[in-house]
Amino acid sequence: MKDLIEHIAKSLVEKPAEVVISEEVAADGSVLVKLAAAPEDMGRIIGKQGRNAKAMRTLLNAKATREKRRALLQIME
Repeated sequence: MKDLIEHIAKSLVEKPAEVVISEEVAADGSVLVKLAAAPEDMGRIIGKQGRNAKAMRTLLNAKATREKRRALLQIME
């Protein structure tokens, strides 16, 4: 799941080297994916009215559902 978000985020930003993704698995099997990027790229990651962030969350949830898991995307500022 980390790879999916990393690929999408790096294709959106101007400084792909500064994109940092971490993945934490909880005891119940749910996955928390944390996304951090350069401050000037945060607007691109979030998108107009949060459209890019919502799209990334939707894709992450679709992949998690196929793996019978629950996933959350947290965008760090």
